[in-house]
Amino acid sequence: MKQLKFKLVPFILLAIVAIAALFGAGNHPLKDTNVYNQADTVWIIVATALVFLMTPALAFFYGGMVHRKNVLSTMIKSVVAAGVVSIIWVVVGYSLCFGEDIKGIIGNPFTHLFFKDVVGAKPWIGATTIPLLLFSLFQLMFAIITPGLVVGAVAERIKFASYTLFIVLFTLLVYAPLAHWSWHPDGFLAKMGCLDFAGGTVVHISAGCAALAGALVLKRRKSHLEQKEIPPANIPYVLIGTGLLWFGWFGFNAGSALAANALAVSAFATTNTAAAAAGLSWMFFDVMKGKKPSVLGFCIGAVVGLVAITPAAGYVAIPHSIFIGFLAALISNVAVYIKSKTTLDDTLDVFPCHGVGGIVGMLMTGIFASKAVNDAGNDGLFYGNAAFFFTQVKGMLIAVTYSFIMSYLIFKFINYVLPIRVSESEEADGLDASQHNEKYSQGTLIVGEKEVLRH
Repeated sequence: MKQLKFKLVPFILLAIVAIAALFGAGNHPLKDTNVYNQADTVWIIVATALVFLMTPALAFFYGGMVHRKNVLSTMIKSVVAAGVVSIIWVVVGYSLCFGEDIKGIIGNPFTHLFFKDVVGAKPWIGATTIPLLLFSLFQLMFAIITPGLVVGAVAERIKFASYTLFIVLFTLLVYAPLAHWSWHPDGFLAKMGCLDFAGGTVVHISAGCAALAGALVLKRRKSHLEQKEIPPANIPYVLIGTGLLWFGWFGFNAGSALAANALAVSAFATTNTAAAAAGLSWMFFDVMKGKKPSVLGFCIGAVVGLVAITPAAGYVAIPHSIFIGFLAALISNVAVYIKSKTTLDDTLDVFPCHGVGGIVGMLMTGIFASKAVNDAGNDGLFYGNAAFFFTQVKGMLIAVTYSFIMSYLIFKFINYVLPIRVSESEEADGLDASQHNEKYSQGTLIVGEKEVLRH
């Protein structure tokens, strides 16, 4: 009976939101379009779509690396964030991130409740040439992908309902505060002088630390306890996911210039260069250790490079992005090796790659940032400014501490109100079958016992 009541909760909550939305304020776009720059508007629309593409790309990237009986369950957990976070964002999420500041900690939830005063309002202070609605949609795409990143650490053993609840709580209690601290001009990290161009702190450190917390709360899979090596389900999926992530990341980083300008071009270049250097660095480092050149190695390395350049993309010179990608891949590679010698069961190495990669990126920003690249930034340690480097260190430590502790409490709370982990038999059967009554095998999608699609 208790389980039946809980099954009603998600639908009832969505129904309440849908009905409440009927009473939301109706806004209309500004008639005077001369206040906007058309080129900037077109570019940020494209960048918004590119960042959205990263969510299904991540689903392919993760889905290809898990056991074949968990491919669909892993992929849907990333993609469902697009549904959950989009609704939260319109209702209250955008307001918490970018609404009227409350003591540098959080935005006023009522400032833009149900997107009140978003459509047809004055542009965002840091994006004066594009509509505020477009700025809010661009920021939404970052909020969508962040909880999706955590999936890789808890894959193959977390219940779908529990993870959906995690998306809600993480977005409200971890992502929104960090976004406000870092990207709202009155946020305390922004006032401290901490720089995060496109989400090293807000996206990757927060997701990486949440991944670590989730792995600790969920504990180890049976296959991990038995030290069974699980072959990736589909390496071509990983390659496709990597290519789409790389492509989408141009919107992620270059779009964060919030205009079609020289800074966007520079961020585009540093993004591509760091990814290239990191992919090669990971692969060649593995070869040096006696392994053969690996498809997975290059793909994982490239993604680590993209993670590391994210906070620095609009602040560092293009040559320095080679070093950032090269070093980040080495550090994450070593971190993965160290993790493999412990009992930590982070299924797809989210913390060593995204968490550590984000940390490296924040510190590299503190070293290589240059006002010659972006006069709205700062000069880093490489240019003699040690004070800014230590500001980045402080900001990074604050983000790591808050993200981990809050995420750990969220996972513990979910486990208290709703068992977070599947049963031993469900884990053995695979989450595709036990959680979704679907499985994908040899080109055939099977729902229950019925074949519905073959290719």
